[in-house]
Amino acid sequence: MDTEAPVRLLPAAGRTAVAWKNGGGVTREIAGAPQGAGMADFRWRVSLAEVAADGPFSAFPGVDRTLTMVEGDGMELTVDGRVTLVDTPYAPRDFPGDVPTGCRLLGAPVVNFNVMWRRAALTAAPSVAVVSGRLPLAGPALVVALADEGAEIAGQRLGRYDAALVTGDGAAALHARGQVAVVSGL
Repeated sequence: MDTEAPVRLLPAAGRTAVAWKNGGGVTREIAGAPQGAGMADFRWRVSLAEVAADGPFSAFPGVDRTLTMVEGDGMELTVDGRVTLVDTPYAPRDFPGDVPTGCRLLGAPVVNFNVMWRRAALTAAPSVAVVSGRLPLAGPALVVALADEGAEIAGQRLGRYDAALVTGDGAAALHARGQVAVVSGL
C-alpha cells in the first residue's frame, strides 16, 4: 500500500534577511535542525545567500558545506588557497566550512543555495542534487524550487525559492518543472 509522505511547506515569502558580519551580503534561512538553533549549535542548516561584494566567508569549525549558485554571473571561490571558478548555475560544490574561504564576484551579485552540516552530528554527509522532471521522494528530504518554473510536491505548488520538508516514510510525488534542489540524508 502506498502512503503519501507528510509534507510541510516552507514559503519564501516572509523569510528574514540577516546581514553578514562582513557586510558583503545577506542570508535567508530556509530550514535547520534543531529548530531554533543558532549559528553555533545547528546540526544542519539550509539557506539562500545573496553575495553582493567580494570578501571572506565566515568560518564554521567542524562544518562541511555544499554551495550551489542559482543566480548571477558567478564568482571565483578560493578555499584553503585553491581557486575554483563557480560560474555554472545549479552545479553543487562541496567544501569544508572551517578553512579560510573567500570569493571574488565575476560581475553582478550572486545568489547561492547553501547546505551546511556538522560532521560530528550526522552519520553521513547529506546529498544535494539539482533535478527536474518527475520522481518520488521519501523523507526525510528538503525540496527547494530554484527556478521560476517552480514545482509541485504532493499536490502542492512551489514557486521560486519556496521549499517543502518531506518528513514521512511514504513517497511524495515531486514534479519539478524547472531546477529543484533535493537535499536528503538530513
